[in-house]
Amino acid sequence: MKRRTHHCSTALAAAALTVGALATTAQAVPAAPRGGDPALTDVYIWAGDVKLRQQPTTDSPVLAVRSASWLDAVCQKRGQYVDDPAVGGNGWWTAVQEFSGSDIAWVSNLYLRGGEKIAGVPDC
Repeated sequence: MKRRTHHCSTALAAAALTVGALATTAQAVPAAPRGGDPALTDVYIWAGDVKLRQQPTTDSPVLAVRSASWLDAVCQKRGQYVDDPAVGGNGWWTAVQEFSGSDIAWVSNLYLRGGEKIAGVPDC
């Protein structure tokens, strides 16, 4: 019985350390900066080196590259399905622009906070 109790205690302690480590490594999303178009939904790119494209396909020219940044979402629609082994797949893309104004570019919703289809962003 003592041996079983010791193993259970050790397993619980290891689990607590693992959960604690995961909680400290998770990064909080910074608040959206002011200055975006109040009529548009703000979206957050959570990944690094995300390509913003001319059309909702990975074959389209890259217009910009952004990491961990906020953008204004104009609308969203289905485009090329993007499969990233590290995070999954998604066929929805969002048309975005910089808060300061810019040309419209497309980013896969896979790299935006909000899920497969982002609430508050209208369909194109």
